[in-house]
Amino acid sequence: MKTIGMIGGMSWESSILYYQWINEAVKERLGGHHSAKSLMFSVDFEQIKAFQYAGKWEEATNILVDAAKKLELGGADCVVICTNTMHKVAEKVQESTKLPLLHIADATGKQIVQQGIKKVGLLATAFTMEEEFYKGRLKEYGLDILVPEKSDREKVHDIIYNELCLGKIEDSSRLAYIDIINNLISEGAEGIILGCTEITLLISQKDCKVPVFDTTRIHATAAVDFALSEK
Repeated sequence: MKTIGMIGGMSWESSILYYQWINEAVKERLGGHHSAKSLMFSVDFEQIKAFQYAGKWEEATNILVDAAKKLELGGADCVVICTNTMHKVAEKVQESTKLPLLHIADATGKQIVQQGIKKVGLLATAFTMEEEFYKGRLKEYGLDILVPEKSDREKVHDIIYNELCLGKIEDSSRLAYIDIINNLISEGAEGIILGCTEITLLISQKDCKVPVFDTTRIHATAAVDFALSEK
């Protein structure tokens, strides 16, 4: 079994799910008392958030690069950035280490294609919904990406940072997300990407009448696939 190296803490609310789901998957596949061999370097999200909002992506990159190097020194066999938004700097992180970086958009794109879906709605932070670092990667899989209108993007973003990242789960926010999801479906979305690792705390398949792609679980599963592969 290979050792999974995780950069967590963005936020730790979803990093907990990575650790839980990775270990549950290993136990399910191998049985007995098996659990995942893993390392996690957890950053201070307040610092990352401040750099994000100030547009200081180089400074944020340096934090993740340092984390990746420490995972490599610690004996990890891969790097998993446990957040969608910070994949904005994934290329720089990959360049800083000899370890393979398991990109969350690749894992997600492959699963969507496997289900024969072409047009998907994306809920995420404003950075992820509005910039091309994530959508562009998904488009490489032949996908048509729909995002909410501006006011709804702001609502989705604010709920992520002001509630979900702080562990606050509000029924009113769930209803707001469901309305936004239904708007995307009415525009032709055949599936919905939960493109922020915290959204899984609020929305699940039962809230949506088209397939939901939970990037947190998809990414965690991809890490297990890597860890248990013979390559």
